[in-house]
Amino acid sequence: MGSERLRLAAAALLWLAAGALAHAAVASTRTWTGAAVLALAGLALAWPMLMRRPLAPPPMPELPPPIDTRRLTLLQAQLEHLPVAAWALSGDRLQPLSSRARRLAAPGAVRDETALHRLLCGATVSGPVLLDTERGSERWQLQRQPLALDGQAQALLVLVPLENELESESLQAWQQLVQVLTHEIMNSLTPIQSLSQTALTLLDEPRTAEGYEAELRLALDAIAHRAAGLAGFVRTYRRVSQWPAPTLAPVPLGDFFSRLQQAVAPAWAARGGQASFELASPSLQLLADAGQLEQALLALLTNAAQATADQPAPRLWVQARQGRGGRLQISVRDNGPGVPAGLERKIFLPFFSAREGGQGIGLTVVRQLVHGMGGRVRHVRPLEGGAAFVLSF
Repeated sequence: MGSERLRLAAAALLWLAAGALAHAAVASTRTWTGAAVLALAGLALAWPMLMRRPLAPPPMPELPPPIDTRRLTLLQAQLEHLPVAAWALSGDRLQPLSSRARRLAAPGAVRDETALHRLLCGATVSGPVLLDTERGSERWQLQRQPLALDGQAQALLVLVPLENELESESLQAWQQLVQVLTHEIMNSLTPIQSLSQTALTLLDEPRTAEGYEAELRLALDAIAHRAAGLAGFVRTYRRVSQWPAPTLAPVPLGDFFSRLQQAVAPAWAARGGQASFELASPSLQLLADAGQLEQALLALLTNAAQATADQPAPRLWVQARQGRGGRLQISVRDNGPGVPAGLERKIFLPFFSAREGGQGIGLTVVRQLVHGMGGRVRHVRPLEGGAAFVLSF
């Protein structure tokens, strides 16, 4: 810095001398040449500093945004009280985010904390898992979501408990099924018991009594009839619960719908109604068992025909389209009275029927067949009225 100042001072002196010489000079080539030499010498001294550009100031470091401590505290409290077990995984470091996660790894929960750590760190996809806990084997649903924070790959792991919910649903289903089975069995056993008592009473009477043989034969015939009905009920239950495994293959829905329409449309037209089959795209296909899929849809079409028996202009709509996420959906809708309110969850139970004289196995068969092919069936209540059932695959 000091040498630069000296160079500037020397250059200034040379420029002053050159100016004075030029001002005092007469028209002499020698004098003008000396002034020019002095000026050039001063320029040569100052040139490196004149050509040097000022350096740009260093960039200010980027300050992180201010931390909202109140919002951070609120977020931590919400994470802490999540009703699921949640962890953040960074490398092989597992950090619990909720109290449920810490309780699951504490004594009295899982039997082997190392096994839980290994399960979570090795998980690559979401899905159901079994945990060996002090209460026994429990079913949980593992959800894994990859993240990228501060340029580092991380993952959010969540375990959702299923055991209590599944046990509650299973218990409720068994209770409803037992009620239906008990009702059907008692409907046969009660008259059998009464008729048996009648037959025993007739045996105690004199065999010469008038009408003795006719009444005894009638009682025994009624017992045989009710016993046959009970045996048929058991056979039906066995058939419903023992369907063969499906054989999956691509099913072109265009041809499939054409066969169904030829099978059922004439009967609807004969009643003064109409059955329409619609495809959102003629190239739609479904990986399914064609025979079992046809049986499931025929059961729904039969229900629709029975539900619209009293309609002056019965209508049936069968549609196939791709829904959200690429799922294929087949819907069957009619313009009948619909499912009575409050019975939506019971209509899929075996032998439960909302219709007088119904066997109550149609929707049970549909549900079992569709579930076996990897799909699900649900009842929806259309705004236009009637009933609709949607098969999703």
